Amino acid sequence: MGRKITVAVGALVALGLAAGGFYWMRARGEQALPLPDVVSPEPPGFEESALGNPRATPEPAKPGTKTKAKKKASPGELALPLKTGEVLHYTADVAKLENVATLTLKVRGQGSFLGRSVWHLQAAAHTLKPLRVVFELDDQFDSYSDARTLASLQYEMRLNERGQRVQSIQRMTANGREPATAEATEARVVPGTRDPLGMMQYLRTVEWSATREVTSPVYDGHKLYEVRAKLVSSSVAVGVPAGDYRATKIAIHVFENGVESKDASFALYLANDAARTPVLLEAVMPIATARVALMKEGQETTESSR
Repeated sequence: MGRKITVAVGALVALGLAAGGFYWMRARGEQALPLPDVVSPEPPGFEESALGNPRATPEPAKPGTKTKAKKKASPGELALPLKTGEVLHYTADVAKLENVATLTLKVRGQGSFLGRSVWHLQAAAHTLKPLRVVFELDDQFDSYSDARTLASLQYEMRLNERGQRVQSIQRMTANGREPATAEATEARVVPGTRDPLGMMQYLRTVEWSATREVTSPVYDGHKLYEVRAKLVSSSVAVGVPAGDYRATKIAIHVFENGVESKDASFALYLANDAARTPVLLEAVMPIATARVALMKEGQETTESSR
């Protein structure tokens, strides 16, 4: 296999995890650390919530107590479609090479972290044979994102690529109130910054029939970007291994220091259903066309997702 195709496969796997095309530049210069045999799914201070969905109906108020009116979603946004235990399995193709890698997106659950209600989002990527013989990759990404806005509080990368292992745990801070710890380094970001996994889920909340474009700062673990997502079509036919869908097509543009990246163009397709499931990600790069397609949807129980 040519070097260019190998590089394209690596980019594709990263693209799929970013689920929007802005995490394909690997964190260069990260300190290489040995990965433990067993990785804890939650960081110190994370407390799992009894509620599986932050938009779920709250417990009835005690007699004599006053309740606050529910805060309505902002115009152009839907209630979060996330559900604890959601598992989405994808297959990755590059150029004429099919099923070169698998990608998995999970909603591990809701909890409390740094005094805020958060979602624990997770993704994993693995290359498959015969590609695995020349490009071994086993990566895991974890995001702890605000339950309402999906702004990132902490982003974790555990990368194992061609035998080189790197662990990066970064605490997002826009005001210095979430300082670095023994487990996490400080990442200075602007308010409202999302990580790639939080950005993916955020795009599912947008009411695209009323909104044509959204913009968000996104930190990929290495650099801070501005990501602009624009509506292309509200109903297109999409065929993937999981089935045939009517979907909303969104074009994703990535900017660095105000200049748009010309290295690739991206399109994300969200199913036109209540869950707004991401069914397809397409990337057109100078050296290859990449496709990350939904294979199947699943649901883990609380016990098995831990």
